Amino acid sequence: MTTPDKEYVNWLVEQSMLNAARQRAKTYGGQGRLWQRPFAQARPRDASAIASVWFTAYPASIITREGGSVLEALGDEELWRALSEVGIQGIHNGPLKLSGGLQGYNRTPSIDGNFDRISFGIDPELGSETHLLNLSRIAAAHNAVVIDDIIPSHTGKGADFRLAEMAYEDYPGLYHMVEIREEDWPLLPAVPEGRDAVNLLPDVVDLLRDKHYIVGQLQRVIFFEPGVKETDWSATDIVVGVDGKPRRWVYLHYFKEGQPSLNWLDPSFAAQQMIIGDALHAIDVMGARVLRLDANGFLGVERKIEGGAWSESHPLSITGNQLIGGAIRKAGGFSFQELNLTIDDIASMSHGGADLSYDFITRPAYQHALLTGTTEFLRLMLRQVHAFGIDPASLIHALQNHDELTLELVHFWTLHAHDTYHYQGQTFPGNILREHIREEMYERLAGEHAPYNLKFVTNGVSCTTASIITAALGIRDLDTLTEEDIRQVQHIHLLLVMFNAMQPGVFALSGWDMVGALPLPAEQVEHLMQDGDTRWIHRGAYDLVDSDPTVAVSSGGMPRARSLYGSLSEQLQRPDSFASQLKKILAVRRAYDIAASRQVLIPDVEHPGLLIMVHELPAGRGTQITALNFSNQPITETLHLPADIVPGPVVDIINERVEGDLSEQGEFTINLDAYEGLALRVVSNLV
Repeated sequence: MTTPDKEYVNWLVEQSMLNAARQRAKTYGGQGRLWQRPFAQARPRDASAIASVWFTAYPASIITREGGSVLEALGDEELWRALSEVGIQGIHNGPLKLSGGLQGYNRTPSIDGNFDRISFGIDPELGSETHLLNLSRIAAAHNAVVIDDIIPSHTGKGADFRLAEMAYEDYPGLYHMVEIREEDWPLLPAVPEGRDAVNLLPDVVDLLRDKHYIVGQLQRVIFFEPGVKETDWSATDIVVGVDGKPRRWVYLHYFKEGQPSLNWLDPSFAAQQMIIGDALHAIDVMGARVLRLDANGFLGVERKIEGGAWSESHPLSITGNQLIGGAIRKAGGFSFQELNLTIDDIASMSHGGADLSYDFITRPAYQHALLTGTTEFLRLMLRQVHAFGIDPASLIHALQNHDELTLELVHFWTLHAHDTYHYQGQTFPGNILREHIREEMYERLAGEHAPYNLKFVTNGVSCTTASIITAALGIRDLDTLTEEDIRQVQHIHLLLVMFNAMQPGVFALSGWDMVGALPLPAEQVEHLMQDGDTRWIHRGAYDLVDSDPTVAVSSGGMPRARSLYGSLSEQLQRPDSFASQLKKILAVRRAYDIAASRQVLIPDVEHPGLLIMVHELPAGRGTQITALNFSNQPITETLHLPADIVPGPVVDIINERVEGDLSEQGEFTINLDAYEGLALRVVSNLV
């Protein structure tokens, strides 16, 4: 083994994100532009006012025109005419920057859908910077904004990690990595041939903790998979540093082995420099107005005095997010967090941190309501939002995204495991309630009842919105779907749209939702699931505007998913289609500014399948009521609303018809067919 070639080391420095961030920082010093905006407090309602309906794309799944790039497809004029007609105000592209790793001078592919970033530059397989700038321009021409990503918790194994392994300058301070003394190398397992690291077993992690190298096992192992990832720690092979010294390192990775975790409290403050530099690059170079903070809850980890590691609900994550969120607001942007932790964490990390939060609170709960036909758990979770002081207008209420349907229900697993909750006439501790809900959902959503949906390690289920619905309908074989079945799937899909869109905050849906995509047969993506990552089945390719109907596989290597609804272009020609009905719902949402309303009540109901959400409309426009039937039975029920709601006619604002009158006593009788939703407005003489 020899000292690394100086020319190679210099090349790595030129490729590194930390170096790019340091060069970019020089353009801000002594300039006035970062002092023109407030930045200390999160501003969720200002953020959603920019764009309250988002289309979330997934680059690998986009079908392009022949010879075209993903970014060209996303900037297509025909696509934007269709998106604008539906009511889309923002496009979240998903991660676009170069990802994966480096072996010598050779790039290795992404191991997590471009969430293992190694550069600020656009991944050339997705397009060019010119293509992205064109996308930003055409989105703006259709009164929409571009939403981008930063990933503050980890990188890929690119130039920055390779320089850290070589102990180059302060690069080891970027990562949560520890040099193991040579006399302790026998404690570490050998690295298998063809790999550059090996996951450590729990007993080895405990031993290294006892030898005061690392903090030990974390509170949970995300993406746990026997024989693949049994702890959050891996060991490198022997790497010769720039000083000629051979080293073996042990490093932390909350997620996959190729996603080394950043160290947010190293004296170099290298991680802060790199991530804030990435954010400013996204705003100033890529034209983004909103940035997702991915996995932003995992910035702090320490060894507890009483043993074990403190790796969740850590104050350093709050501090780190305040730095990131503040820097983004100073530069004129906003941010949102995709944070699947406790409701406490979502609330606390929003104070000065991200402006908006992905709604992991009610997302599994509304799916539970659909699968069981009962809304009690959903009502419990909607009320928890208010109990923890979270404004529903600060949440992104979403249908499918690129991840699994998470069933971790972390809130009831950690801080609130022993709190008591009233459910179905009984009192349960949080951990028992969690297991009950999970068992119900797993039984109905995967396995024998719905073999086309697959469990995703211990986190949840890989599925599309359409295949959640087919599971709820008891359809076991997707090849047997009839036209009537498809109409029923579409009808229920629109019910889920109404739950998410007819409440304050941001509403988001994906291309998979737009076309009614079904999961891919597992054998089609078996090569991508060797590490147990079953999420690839719900990331099938789609074509929103019939760019090339003959294409069977996207340029990102994803097979085309079966579409129940057809392309967006084709749907908009039919008034009874999913897209046309979606357009109608979103037009009403915009007309009454429901995104800016205030949720004032989640009332008790008698029918188990009924959900009522009461909202105060802005500008003194009265009361709006969202009524949803999650059951397969018709409902007739008299609501008893507070006396402070001014009585008057109750109007269906989507279908423009009077449904009845709210009495002086606050009573109103509602009639709903199976899986029907209504958006109602109480029209008083005072409005």
